[in-house]
Amino acid sequence: PDPTPFPLDHLTKCGTPDAPALVADGRTFDYAALEGAVASTAATLRGHGLVPGDRVASWMGKTALACILPLAAARAGLVHVPINPVLRRTQAEHILTDSGAGLVIGNRARLETIETAAKPIALEEWKVGGERIGPSRRDPAKLAALLYTSGSTGRPKGVMLSHANLWLGAISVAHYLGLAPDDRTLCVLPLAFDYGQNQLLAAWASGSCAIAFDYLLPRDVVRAVGRHDVTLLAGVPPLWHQLAEQEWDGQGASLRTLTNSGGHLPEPLVRRLRTLFPEARLHLMYGLTEAFRSASLDPALVDVHPDSVGSAIPFAELRIARPDGTTAEPGEEGELVHSGPLVAQGYWNDPARTAERFRDGEVWSGDTMVIGTNGLLRFRGRDDAMIKTSGNRVSPTEVEESALASGAVSDAAAFGVPDAKLGQAIVLVAVARGEEPEERLRAHFAAELPGFMRPARIVLIAQMPLGPNGKVDRTALRLALDEGEPR
Repeated sequence: PDPTPFPLDHLTKCGTPDAPALVADGRTFDYAALEGAVASTAATLRGHGLVPGDRVASWMGKTALACILPLAAARAGLVHVPINPVLRRTQAEHILTDSGAGLVIGNRARLETIETAAKPIALEEWKVGGERIGPSRRDPAKLAALLYTSGSTGRPKGVMLSHANLWLGAISVAHYLGLAPDDRTLCVLPLAFDYGQNQLLAAWASGSCAIAFDYLLPRDVVRAVGRHDVTLLAGVPPLWHQLAEQEWDGQGASLRTLTNSGGHLPEPLVRRLRTLFPEARLHLMYGLTEAFRSASLDPALVDVHPDSVGSAIPFAELRIARPDGTTAEPGEEGELVHSGPLVAQGYWNDPARTAERFRDGEVWSGDTMVIGTNGLLRFRGRDDAMIKTSGNRVSPTEVEESALASGAVSDAAAFGVPDAKLGQAIVLVAVARGEEPEERLRAHFAAELPGFMRPARIVLIAQMPLGPNGKVDRTALRLALDEGEPR
Protein backbone atom coordinates (compact mmCIF):
# COMPACT_ATOMS: atom_id res chain seq x y z
CA PRO A 1 0.00 0.00 0.00
CA ASP A 2 1.00 3.60 -0.57
CA PRO A 3 2.54 4.72 2.74
CA THR A 4 2.18 8.44 2.01
CA PRO A 5 -0.46 9.91 4.32
CA PHE A 6 -2.84 12.52 2.97
CA PRO A 7 -5.45 14.64 4.71
CA LEU A 8 -8.40 12.43 5.53
CA ASP A 9 -10.84 14.32 3.29
CA HIS A 10 -9.02 13.10 0.15
CA LEU A 11 -10.64 9.69 0.55
CA THR A 12 -13.52 10.79 -1.66
CA LYS A 13 -11.01 11.12 -4.53
CA CYS A 14 -10.38 7.37 -4.56
CA GLY A 15 -13.45 6.18 -6.49
CA THR A 16 -14.74 6.56 -10.04
CA PRO A 17 -17.15 9.56 -10.08
CA ASP A 18 -20.24 7.59 -11.13
CA ALA A 19 -19.51 4.47 -9.04
CA PRO A 20 -21.70 3.86 -5.96
CA ALA A 21 -19.99 5.08 -2.76
CA LEU A 22 -22.65 5.20 -0.05
CA VAL A 23 -26.14 3.86 0.52
CA ALA A 24 -27.90 5.76 3.33
CA ASP A 25 -31.28 7.35 4.04
CA GLY A 26 -32.78 5.34 1.18
CA ARG A 27 -30.46 7.02 -1.33
CA THR A 28 -27.36 5.91 -3.22
CA PHE A 29 -24.53 8.46 -3.46
CA ASP A 30 -21.98 7.98 -6.22
CA TYR A 31 -18.47 9.31 -5.63
CA ALA A 32 -19.27 12.63 -7.33
CA ALA A 33 -22.32 13.09 -5.07
CA LEU A 34 -20.31 12.07 -2.01
CA GLU A 35 -17.64 14.64 -2.86
CA GLY A 36 -20.32 17.31 -3.24
CA ALA A 37 -21.95 16.36 0.06
CA VAL A 38 -18.61 16.48 1.89
CA ALA A 39 -17.72 19.84 0.34
CA SER A 40 -21.06 21.50 1.16
CA THR A 41 -21.29 19.98 4.66
CA ALA A 42 -17.78 21.26 5.43
CA ALA A 43 -18.79 24.77 4.36
CA THR A 44 -21.99 24.58 6.42
CA LEU A 45 -20.01 23.58 9.52
CA ARG A 46 -17.76 26.57 9.04
CA GLY A 47 -20.88 28.71 8.64
CA HIS A 48 -21.88 27.92 12.22
CA GLY A 49 -18.92 29.90 13.48
CA LEU A 50 -16.53 26.98 13.98
CA VAL A 51 -12.84 27.56 13.28
CA PRO A 52 -10.03 25.06 12.63
CA GLY A 53 -9.30 22.97 15.71
CA ASP A 54 -12.84 23.25 17.14
CA ARG A 55 -14.66 20.06 18.01
CA VAL A 56 -17.97 19.10 16.43
CA ALA A 57 -19.97 16.21 17.88
CA SER A 58 -22.56 13.96 16.26
CA TRP A 59 -25.09 11.84 18.18
CA MET A 60 -27.31 9.93 15.78
CA GLY A 61 -27.82 6.63 14.01
CA LYS A 62 -26.30 5.77 10.64
CA THR A 63 -27.82 8.64 8.67
CA ALA A 64 -26.12 9.98 5.55
CA LEU A 65 -24.93 12.96 7.60
CA ALA A 66 -23.35 10.66 10.22
CA CYS A 67 -21.42 8.93 7.44
CA ILE A 68 -20.32 12.18 5.79
CA LEU A 69 -19.26 14.06 8.92
CA PRO A 70 -15.88 12.30 9.45
CA LEU A 71 -14.70 13.65 6.08
CA ALA A 72 -16.59 16.96 6.19
CA ALA A 73 -15.25 17.89 9.63
CA ALA A 74 -11.72 17.00 8.51
CA ARG A 75 -12.08 19.15 5.40
CA ALA A 76 -13.28 22.08 7.50
CA GLY A 77 -10.26 21.68 9.78
CA LEU A 78 -12.44 20.54 12.67
CA VAL A 79 -12.14 17.58 15.05
CA HIS A 80 -15.02 15.14 14.78
CA VAL A 81 -16.40 13.62 18.01
CA PRO A 82 -18.91 10.85 17.19
CA ILE A 83 -21.11 9.73 20.11
CA ASN A 84 -22.55 6.23 20.03
CA PRO A 85 -26.35 6.57 19.70
CA VAL A 86 -26.93 3.86 22.32
CA LEU A 87 -25.29 6.00 25.02
CA ARG A 88 -27.51 7.81 27.50
CA ARG A 89 -27.56 11.39 28.77
CA THR A 90 -24.82 11.04 31.41
CA GLN A 91 -22.27 9.53 29.03
CA ALA A 92 -23.10 11.95 26.22
CA GLU A 93 -22.80 14.95 28.53
CA HIS A 94 -19.42 13.71 29.75
CA ILE A 95 -18.13 13.36 26.17
CA LEU A 96 -19.41 16.80 25.17
CA THR A 97 -17.93 18.44 28.25
CA ASP A 98 -14.63 16.59 28.11
CA SER A 99 -14.10 17.25 24.39
CA GLY A 100 -15.17 20.89 24.63
CA ALA A 101 -17.39 20.46 21.59
CA GLY A 102 -18.67 23.74 20.18
CA LEU A 103 -21.50 22.12 18.21
CA VAL A 104 -23.50 18.91 18.57
CA ILE A 105 -25.79 17.57 15.85
CA GLY A 106 -28.31 14.88 16.75
CA ASN A 107 -31.92 13.80 16.85
CA ARG A 108 -34.10 16.31 18.65
CA ALA A 109 -35.30 13.70 21.16
CA ARG A 110 -31.70 12.98 22.18
CA LEU A 111 -30.64 16.61 22.35
CA GLU A 112 -33.61 17.51 24.59
CA THR A 113 -32.29 15.13 27.27
CA ILE A 114 -28.93 16.85 27.78
CA GLU A 115 -27.51 20.04 29.20
CA THR A 116 -24.42 21.15 27.31
CA ALA A 117 -22.39 24.22 26.46
CA ALA A 118 -22.21 22.97 22.87
CA LYS A 119 -24.61 24.57 20.41
CA PRO A 120 -27.26 21.93 19.68
CA ILE A 121 -28.68 21.49 16.17
CA ALA A 122 -31.44 18.95 15.65
CA LEU A 123 -30.94 16.66 12.69
CA GLU A 124 -34.44 17.56 11.55
CA GLU A 125 -33.35 21.21 11.27
CA TRP A 126 -29.94 20.66 9.68
CA LYS A 127 -29.72 22.61 6.43
CA VAL A 128 -26.80 22.43 4.01
CA GLY A 129 -26.03 25.61 2.11
CA GLY A 130 -24.81 26.06 -1.44
CA GLU A 131 -21.20 26.92 -0.63
CA ARG A 132 -18.47 24.31 -0.91
CA ILE A 133 -14.97 23.78 0.43
CA GLY A 134 -12.52 21.88 -1.77
CA PRO A 135 -10.08 19.15 -0.64
CA SER A 136 -7.57 20.43 1.87
CA ARG A 137 -3.78 20.42 2.07
CA ARG A 138 -3.90 20.01 5.81
CA ASP A 139 -0.94 18.64 7.76
CA PRO A 140 -1.64 14.88 8.12
CA ALA A 141 -0.35 15.05 11.71
CA LYS A 142 -3.17 17.43 12.71
CA LEU A 143 -5.94 16.08 14.91
CA ALA A 144 -8.96 14.81 12.97
CA ALA A 145 -11.09 12.91 15.48
CA LEU A 146 -11.66 12.03 19.12
CA LEU A 147 -13.02 8.52 19.51
CA TYR A 148 -14.21 7.85 23.04
CA THR A 149 -13.69 4.39 24.47
CA SER A 150 -16.65 2.64 26.05
CA GLY A 151 -15.43 3.42 29.55
CA SER A 152 -15.29 -0.16 30.87
CA THR A 153 -12.53 0.90 33.29
CA GLY A 154 -13.92 4.30 34.22
CA ARG A 155 -15.27 7.34 32.40
CA PRO A 156 -14.89 7.29 28.61
CA LYS A 157 -11.60 8.79 27.45
CA GLY A 158 -11.05 10.44 24.08
CA VAL A 159 -8.40 8.83 21.88
CA MET A 160 -6.77 11.49 19.69
CA LEU A 161 -6.50 10.39 16.06
CA SER A 162 -4.77 12.37 13.33
CA HIS A 163 -5.58 12.54 9.62
CA ALA A 164 -2.62 10.19 9.04
CA ASN A 165 -3.85 7.69 11.65
CA LEU A 166 -7.24 7.38 9.98
CA TRP A 167 -5.94 7.56 6.41
CA LEU A 168 -3.26 4.90 6.90
CA GLY A 169 -5.70 2.69 8.80
CA ALA A 170 -8.09 2.84 5.84
CA ILE A 171 -5.32 2.10 3.32
CA SER A 172 -3.97 -0.76 5.44
CA VAL A 173 -7.34 -2.48 5.82
CA ALA A 174 -8.34 -1.99 2.20
CA HIS A 175 -5.00 -3.54 1.22
CA TYR A 176 -4.91 -6.65 3.41
CA LEU A 177 -8.62 -7.39 2.93
CA GLY A 178 -8.10 -7.07 -0.83
CA LEU A 179 -11.04 -4.69 -1.25
CA ALA A 180 -12.00 -3.95 -4.85
CA PRO A 181 -14.33 -1.36 -6.45
CA ASP A 182 -17.11 -3.96 -6.78
CA ASP A 183 -17.17 -4.71 -3.04
CA ARG A 184 -20.23 -3.79 -0.99
CA THR A 185 -19.70 -3.42 2.78
CA LEU A 186 -22.70 -3.66 5.13
CA CYS A 187 -21.84 -1.23 7.93
CA VAL A 188 -23.58 -2.67 10.99
CA LEU A 189 -21.08 -1.59 13.68
CA PRO A 190 -21.41 1.80 15.44
CA LEU A 191 -19.63 4.61 13.61
CA ALA A 192 -18.32 5.90 16.95
CA PHE A 193 -16.35 2.64 17.23
CA ASP A 194 -12.97 2.73 15.42
CA TYR A 195 -13.74 -0.64 13.81
CA GLY A 196 -17.13 0.69 12.70
CA GLN A 197 -15.84 3.98 11.30
CA ASN A 198 -13.13 2.15 9.37
CA GLN A 199 -15.83 0.24 7.47
CA LEU A 200 -16.65 3.53 5.75
CA LEU A 201 -13.10 4.77 5.30
CA ALA A 202 -11.65 1.48 3.99
CA ALA A 203 -14.53 1.13 1.53
CA TRP A 204 -13.92 4.63 0.18
CA ALA A 205 -10.14 4.15 0.10
CA SER A 206 -10.73 1.19 -2.22
CA GLY A 207 -13.33 2.92 -4.39
CA SER A 208 -16.08 0.54 -3.25
CA CYS A 209 -19.51 1.02 -1.66
CA ALA A 210 -20.49 1.33 2.03
CA ILE A 211 -24.08 0.54 3.05
CA ALA A 212 -25.13 2.23 6.29
CA PHE A 213 -27.38 -0.11 8.27
CA ASP A 214 -28.90 0.01 11.76
CA TYR A 215 -30.58 -3.21 12.90
CA LEU A 216 -32.70 -4.43 15.79
CA LEU A 217 -32.48 -8.20 15.33
CA PRO A 218 -29.79 -10.45 13.82
CA ARG A 219 -32.40 -11.61 11.30
CA ASP A 220 -32.41 -8.04 9.93
CA VAL A 221 -28.71 -8.41 9.10
CA VAL A 222 -29.32 -11.68 7.23
CA ARG A 223 -32.03 -10.06 5.13
CA ALA A 224 -29.90 -6.98 4.41
CA VAL A 225 -27.00 -9.13 3.22
CA GLY A 226 -29.28 -10.79 0.69
CA ARG A 227 -31.09 -7.60 -0.32
CA HIS A 228 -27.92 -5.59 -1.00
CA ASP A 229 -25.70 -8.41 -2.38
CA VAL A 230 -23.23 -7.64 0.40
CA THR A 231 -19.67 -8.90 -0.13
CA LEU A 232 -18.08 -7.81 3.18
CA LEU A 233 -19.49 -8.15 6.67
CA ALA A 234 -17.64 -7.07 9.82
CA GLY A 235 -18.70 -8.05 13.32
CA VAL A 236 -17.76 -8.49 16.96
CA PRO A 237 -18.06 -11.87 18.74
CA PRO A 238 -21.58 -11.43 20.21
CA LEU A 239 -22.94 -10.56 16.75
CA TRP A 240 -21.19 -13.53 15.14
CA HIS A 241 -22.67 -15.81 17.81
CA GLN A 242 -26.13 -14.53 16.87
CA LEU A 243 -25.58 -14.70 13.11
CA ALA A 244 -24.18 -18.23 13.32
CA GLU A 245 -27.50 -19.41 14.78
CA GLN A 246 -29.60 -17.92 11.96
CA GLU A 247 -31.03 -19.76 8.96
CA TRP A 248 -29.30 -18.17 5.97
CA ASP A 249 -31.01 -20.11 3.16
CA GLY A 250 -28.49 -18.92 0.58
CA GLN A 251 -28.78 -15.25 1.52
CA GLY A 252 -25.07 -15.16 2.31
CA ALA A 253 -23.98 -16.43 -1.11
CA SER A 254 -22.64 -12.99 -2.08
CA LEU A 255 -20.34 -12.78 0.95
CA ARG A 256 -16.65 -13.11 0.12
CA THR A 257 -15.03 -11.44 3.17
CA LEU A 258 -15.88 -11.75 6.88
CA THR A 259 -13.93 -9.93 9.58
CA ASN A 260 -13.90 -10.15 13.37
CA SER A 261 -12.34 -7.85 15.94
CA GLY A 262 -13.26 -6.51 19.38
CA GLY A 263 -12.70 -9.89 21.04
CA HIS A 264 -11.53 -13.43 20.44
CA LEU A 265 -13.70 -15.83 18.39
CA PRO A 266 -13.73 -19.26 20.06
CA GLU A 267 -12.79 -22.17 17.81
CA PRO A 268 -16.30 -23.75 17.69
CA LEU A 269 -17.68 -20.48 16.34
CA VAL A 270 -14.87 -20.20 13.80
CA ARG A 271 -15.71 -23.71 12.59
CA ARG A 272 -19.40 -22.83 12.36
CA LEU A 273 -18.72 -19.71 10.27
CA ARG A 274 -16.42 -21.68 7.97
CA THR A 275 -19.23 -24.20 7.46
CA LEU A 276 -21.87 -21.53 6.84
CA PHE A 277 -19.71 -19.50 4.44
CA PRO A 278 -17.12 -21.90 2.96
CA GLU A 279 -16.28 -19.58 0.06
CA ALA A 280 -15.79 -16.44 2.20
CA ARG A 281 -12.40 -15.34 3.49
CA LEU A 282 -12.52 -15.10 7.29
CA HIS A 283 -10.13 -12.54 8.81
CA LEU A 284 -9.54 -12.99 12.54
CA MET A 285 -8.19 -9.64 13.71
CA TYR A 286 -7.01 -7.85 16.82
CA GLY A 287 -7.02 -4.13 17.51
CA LEU A 288 -7.20 -1.43 20.13
CA THR A 289 -8.57 2.09 19.73
CA GLU A 290 -5.20 3.56 20.77
CA ALA A 291 -3.57 2.09 17.64
CA PHE A 292 -6.67 1.31 15.57
CA ARG A 293 -5.75 -2.18 14.35
CA SER A 294 -2.70 -4.33 15.05
CA ALA A 295 -2.96 -7.81 13.59
CA SER A 296 -4.89 -10.01 11.17
CA LEU A 297 -4.69 -13.72 10.38
CA ASP A 298 -4.30 -14.70 6.73
CA PRO A 299 -7.61 -16.45 5.86
CA ALA A 300 -5.62 -19.31 4.33
CA LEU A 301 -4.39 -20.14 7.85
CA VAL A 302 -7.74 -19.98 9.67
CA ASP A 303 -8.57 -23.69 9.40
CA VAL A 304 -5.15 -24.66 10.78
CA HIS A 305 -4.72 -21.85 13.35
CA PRO A 306 -8.26 -20.82 14.43
CA ASP A 307 -6.94 -19.69 17.82
CA SER A 308 -4.60 -17.05 16.35
CA VAL A 309 -5.12 -13.38 15.47
CA GLY A 310 -2.30 -13.47 12.95
CA SER A 311 0.56 -11.05 12.51
CA ALA A 312 1.11 -7.32 12.06
CA ILE A 313 -0.95 -5.51 9.44
CA PRO A 314 0.65 -2.95 7.08
CA PHE A 315 2.01 0.10 8.96
CA ALA A 316 1.91 -1.74 12.33
CA GLU A 317 5.00 -2.82 14.27
CA LEU A 318 4.37 -5.31 17.09
CA ARG A 319 6.34 -6.96 19.84
CA ILE A 320 5.65 -8.93 23.02
CA ALA A 321 7.21 -7.22 26.06
CA ARG A 322 8.17 -8.44 29.49
CA PRO A 323 7.25 -6.28 32.52
CA ASP A 324 10.73 -4.72 32.41
CA GLY A 325 10.19 -3.60 28.81
CA THR A 326 12.53 -6.09 27.15
CA THR A 327 11.22 -8.14 24.24
CA ALA A 328 9.99 -11.63 25.07
CA GLU A 329 11.16 -14.76 23.27
CA PRO A 330 8.81 -16.77 21.00
CA GLY A 331 6.49 -18.82 23.18
CA GLU A 332 6.91 -16.50 26.17
CA GLU A 333 3.84 -14.62 27.39
CA GLY A 334 3.97 -10.85 27.69
CA GLU A 335 2.15 -7.63 26.90
CA LEU A 336 1.50 -6.68 23.28
CA VAL A 337 3.21 -3.39 22.43
CA HIS A 338 2.37 -1.56 19.20
CA SER A 339 4.45 1.10 17.44
CA GLY A 340 4.39 2.77 14.03
CA PRO A 341 2.22 5.40 12.28
CA LEU A 342 -1.11 3.89 13.39
CA VAL A 343 -0.42 4.76 17.04
CA ALA A 344 -2.74 7.52 18.28
CA GLN A 345 -1.56 10.81 19.76
CA GLY A 346 -2.71 9.97 23.29
CA TYR A 347 -5.79 10.75 25.38
CA TRP A 348 -7.49 14.12 25.10
CA ASN A 349 -6.76 16.35 28.11
CA ASP A 350 -5.39 13.40 30.09
CA PRO A 351 -1.59 13.54 30.31
CA ALA A 352 -1.43 11.10 33.24
CA ARG A 353 -3.19 8.24 31.45
CA THR A 354 -1.38 9.14 28.23
CA ALA A 355 1.98 8.78 29.97
CA GLU A 356 0.87 5.43 31.41
CA ARG A 357 -0.11 3.86 28.07
CA PHE A 358 1.97 5.76 25.49
CA ARG A 359 5.71 5.45 26.04
CA ASP A 360 8.56 6.34 23.66
CA GLY A 361 6.40 6.12 20.55
CA GLU A 362 4.79 2.83 21.59
CA VAL A 363 1.36 2.05 22.99
CA TRP A 364 1.09 -0.68 25.62
CA SER A 365 -2.09 -2.64 25.01
CA GLY A 366 -2.68 -4.16 28.46
CA ASP A 367 -3.36 -7.48 26.68
CA THR A 368 -1.37 -10.62 27.38
CA MET A 369 -0.29 -12.43 24.22
CA VAL A 370 2.28 -14.89 23.01
CA ILE A 371 3.95 -15.11 19.61
CA GLY A 372 4.87 -18.52 18.23
CA THR A 373 7.97 -19.54 16.30
CA ASN A 374 5.74 -19.28 13.20
CA GLY A 375 5.26 -15.55 13.91
CA LEU A 376 1.55 -15.87 14.75
CA LEU A 377 0.03 -14.09 17.74
CA ARG A 378 -2.30 -15.74 20.23
CA PHE A 379 -4.42 -13.83 22.71
CA ARG A 380 -4.19 -14.91 26.34
CA GLY A 381 -6.33 -12.25 28.02
CA ARG A 382 -6.30 -8.82 29.59
CA ASP A 383 -3.48 -8.66 32.09
CA ASP A 384 -5.86 -7.36 34.75
CA ALA A 385 -8.37 -10.11 33.87
CA MET A 386 -6.02 -13.06 34.37
CA ILE A 387 -7.26 -15.34 37.15
CA LYS A 388 -4.73 -16.25 39.86
CA THR A 389 -5.94 -19.46 41.47
CA SER A 390 -4.07 -22.04 43.58
CA GLY A 391 -0.79 -20.46 42.54
CA ASN A 392 -1.67 -20.74 38.83
CA ARG A 393 -2.41 -18.05 36.26
CA VAL A 394 -5.51 -19.01 34.28
CA SER A 395 -6.65 -17.25 31.12
CA PRO A 396 -10.41 -16.56 31.16
CA THR A 397 -10.35 -17.11 27.40
CA GLU A 398 -9.26 -20.74 27.80
CA VAL A 399 -12.08 -21.47 30.25
CA GLU A 400 -14.61 -19.74 28.01
CA GLU A 401 -13.47 -21.64 24.92
CA SER A 402 -13.72 -24.94 26.76
CA ALA A 403 -17.26 -24.07 27.86
CA LEU A 404 -18.29 -23.28 24.29
CA ALA A 405 -16.67 -26.46 23.00
CA SER A 406 -19.01 -28.45 25.27
CA GLY A 407 -22.02 -27.41 23.19
CA ALA A 408 -23.95 -26.79 26.41
CA VAL A 409 -23.77 -23.00 26.17
CA SER A 410 -23.91 -20.43 23.37
CA ASP A 411 -21.84 -17.72 25.11
CA ALA A 412 -19.65 -17.59 28.18
CA ALA A 413 -17.53 -15.28 30.34
CA ALA A 414 -15.14 -16.40 33.08
CA PHE A 415 -14.04 -14.36 36.10
CA GLY A 416 -11.90 -14.72 39.18
CA VAL A 417 -13.55 -13.86 42.50
CA PRO A 418 -11.83 -13.62 45.91
CA ASP A 419 -11.49 -16.93 47.72
CA ALA A 420 -9.85 -17.48 51.11
CA LYS A 421 -8.28 -20.82 50.16
CA LEU A 422 -7.56 -20.43 46.45
CA GLY A 423 -6.73 -16.73 46.21
CA GLN A 424 -9.34 -16.55 43.46
CA ALA A 425 -12.05 -18.99 42.49
CA ILE A 426 -13.27 -19.27 38.90
CA VAL A 427 -16.88 -18.31 38.18
CA LEU A 428 -18.37 -18.97 34.73
CA VAL A 429 -21.37 -16.96 33.54
CA ALA A 430 -22.96 -18.57 30.49
CA VAL A 431 -26.02 -18.61 28.22
CA ALA A 432 -27.48 -22.12 28.35
CA ARG A 433 -28.16 -24.26 25.28
CA GLY A 434 -30.16 -27.49 25.34
CA GLU A 435 -31.14 -29.65 28.29
CA GLU A 436 -29.18 -30.08 31.53
CA PRO A 437 -26.52 -27.54 30.52
CA GLU A 438 -24.77 -27.38 33.89
CA GLU A 439 -24.42 -31.15 34.13
CA ARG A 440 -23.04 -31.34 30.60
CA LEU A 441 -20.65 -28.48 31.30
CA ARG A 442 -19.24 -30.05 34.45
CA ALA A 443 -18.80 -33.41 32.72
CA HIS A 444 -16.96 -31.68 29.88
CA PHE A 445 -14.71 -29.73 32.26
CA ALA A 446 -13.89 -32.89 34.19
CA ALA A 447 -12.77 -34.57 30.98
CA GLU A 448 -10.98 -31.65 29.37
CA LEU A 449 -9.58 -29.29 32.03
CA PRO A 450 -7.15 -29.75 34.92
CA GLY A 451 -8.70 -29.26 38.33
CA PHE A 452 -7.34 -25.76 38.91
CA MET A 453 -8.98 -24.50 35.66
CA ARG A 454 -12.47 -25.81 36.39
CA PRO A 455 -15.10 -23.24 37.46
CA ALA A 456 -16.07 -23.48 41.10
CA ARG A 457 -19.43 -21.92 40.27
CA ILE A 458 -21.53 -21.78 37.10
CA VAL A 459 -24.17 -19.07 36.66
CA LEU A 460 -26.63 -19.55 33.79
CA ILE A 461 -28.38 -16.47 32.36
CA ALA A 462 -30.79 -15.79 29.50
CA GLN A 463 -28.51 -13.44 27.56
CA MET A 464 -25.26 -11.56 27.93
CA PRO A 465 -25.32 -7.82 28.63
CA LEU A 466 -23.74 -5.90 25.77
CA GLY A 467 -21.83 -2.63 25.87
CA PRO A 468 -22.22 0.31 23.45
CA ASN A 469 -20.00 -1.32 20.80
CA GLY A 470 -21.84 -4.62 20.81
CA LYS A 471 -19.21 -6.46 22.85
CA VAL A 472 -20.00 -8.38 26.06
CA ASP A 473 -20.10 -5.90 28.93
CA ARG A 474 -17.76 -7.70 31.30
CA THR A 475 -17.88 -4.81 33.75
CA ALA A 476 -21.66 -5.17 34.13
CA LEU A 477 -21.28 -8.91 34.63
CA ARG A 478 -18.57 -8.37 37.23
CA LEU A 479 -20.74 -5.89 39.14
CA ALA A 480 -23.67 -8.31 39.02
CA LEU A 481 -21.45 -11.06 40.40
CA ASP A 482 -20.28 -8.80 43.21
CA GLU A 483 -23.87 -7.88 44.08
CA GLY A 484 -25.40 -11.33 43.60
CA GLU A 485 -26.36 -13.64 40.76
CA PRO A 486 -26.71 -12.00 37.29
CA ARG A 487 -30.16 -12.36 35.81
